[in-house]
Amino acid sequence: MSNITINMCSDVTTQREHPPKKQNLKSKNFHKKMRHLEAKGYLRGKQNRNHNPRDIEGGQTPRQNGSYQKSSTLPAPSASHNRTLPHPHGAYSFKSQLFGSTHSLPSTTSTVNKSDDHKPKELLSTKAQTSGPSTSSHKPCTKATGNPNKYLAIDCEMVGTGPKGSISQLARCSIVSYEGDVIYDKYINPAMPVTDYRTRWSGIRPRDLIKATPYSEARKEILKLLMGKVIIGHAIHNDFKALSYFHPTVLTRDTSKIPLLNVKAGFGAKECVSLKRLTKALLNRDIQNKKGHSSVEDAKATMELYKVVEGEWEKTLLSNSVAS
Repeated sequence: MSNITINMCSDVTTQREHPPKKQNLKSKNFHKKMRHLEAKGYLRGKQNRNHNPRDIEGGQTPRQNGSYQKSSTLPAPSASHNRTLPHPHGAYSFKSQLFGSTHSLPSTTSTVNKSDDHKPKELLSTKAQTSGPSTSSHKPCTKATGNPNKYLAIDCEMVGTGPKGSISQLARCSIVSYEGDVIYDKYINPAMPVTDYRTRWSGIRPRDLIKATPYSEARKEILKLLMGKVIIGHAIHNDFKALSYFHPTVLTRDTSKIPLLNVKAGFGAKECVSLKRLTKALLNRDIQNKKGHSSVEDAKATMELYKVVEGEWEKTLLSNSVAS
């Protein structure tokens, strides 16, 4: 029986080095192809969306040295993420530019809670303040129901002209504001000669009319002040008659015709009560003494009496106008 000798040579070094040469060659070809595609512009704007390194070599991520490793699967970010993730740097940035990101990031992570960050702080604080009920301690004025600048009180003093002073003519006019400030007060020279000064009631004396304003001129000045205002007076129709003027009824307040005022003073609702008596009863003040009337004093008293019942009386007038 012949002896057969088989000589086997095993070169371990060659076997170990051969696969890396194969892989290095394949990797070089791939990099060359990728650089060519990138130079042509085919990879612009697409590397972060359509190219996934898991698709290369069965889901393996290439290293910079040409070998491959299993890429780890990242858990999907939760919906509660409120922070924007930082941009990659270094080697990771190089990989993402060439192959695309190693894992996909949801686009919502960079936009969550973004709307509030761009709003001014003042606007956000205003919404927070106005969302709840107002806690302002400011109380509305319960006294002046309208614009105080539109309220005026007037009082006129007359003298007699014609036979036995039977014709009443305007000799003084006073107008005060809502606060009681005098805004007009002049003696007025009637167009007709005065035959009775009525000093006992008017307080007018001959010397008062020596340099008085002519009636025609004074009338223009007075009507200019009254136009568009709420005019308050006591038996005010007499004052308007002396001015040859008619004021709108809705803008007129006659303290001699306010039942509520009479009741508060202790008189009958329909009783015709003088300005002197109402002032004494409600304001505890004496006016129209023996020296005669003062139109300034009477106008101020009229305004104060009206303010006593202003709120209630204006509501009554409003309800009556709605009912009609």
